Amino acid sequence: MLKLGLLLLILPIFALMGVYFWELGDVRACTLDGGYWDYQVGTCREAPQPFVSWLERYPLLVNGGMLLSVAGMAMCMVGLYVKRR
Repeated sequence: MLKLGLLLLILPIFALMGVYFWELGDVRACTLDGGYWDYQVGTCREAPQPFVSWLERYPLLVNGGMLLSVAGMAMCMVGLYVKRR
């Protein structure tokens, strides 16, 4: 249970960070080209666009990832508390 808990604790965090930094690379490339990133559509535009947070765009990804991490933490706690046979 401890190994599965550690996997559930760590893996969603790395997945969220990977998707976030992938999008950040696109945003920075757009900004360096002189454009403005449209967060709703995910494309580079000529006119300024409003900022839309990650939680508003991908609520299932963010909340699901955090829920999996909390479940992994609970499994780690149970795995550390219960004696091995």
